[in-house]
Amino acid sequence: MKEILIREAREEDVAEILMLYRDAELGAENEFTVERARAQLAVFRRYPNYRIFVAVADGRAVGTYELLIMDNMAKGGRKSGVVEDVAVSPDYRGRGVGRAMMMHAREQCRQESCYKFVLSSNLKRAEAHAFYEALGFEKHGLSFRVELE
Repeated sequence: MKEILIREAREEDVAEILMLYRDAELGAENEFTVERARAQLAVFRRYPNYRIFVAVADGRAVGTYELLIMDNMAKGGRKSGVVEDVAVSPDYRGRGVGRAMMMHAREQCRQESCYKFVLSSNLKRAEAHAFYEALGFEKHGLSFRVELE
């Protein structure tokens, strides 16, 4: 692996993104077809500040993450960044791809003057937690959810 390029996802990346999600066991119960995922990418592009990025190495997408930058009323309109669905190809784990993506996300948030940058991680993903802590993330608060389906 010579270098890692992080860029916004394109339609032609969708099949590789879906494979990355599958390998990371993200959303397997809602597997999209490539066609449906491309349509969803078009929906995301209509959001003011929601983007999907891919990490490209050796000519293919080897990692992905989603980033929402949103304004916060309670913080006087200050922005925060929320990362979702981080996935790295099993063949590229431990090779700097995840670190490069999180540094990229952090820089995107800095450029937008965000006051914070957050993510959540499933309780069972202990290796991911150690990775995020090594990058300087701190455990903060609790995450709650309600399944609606």
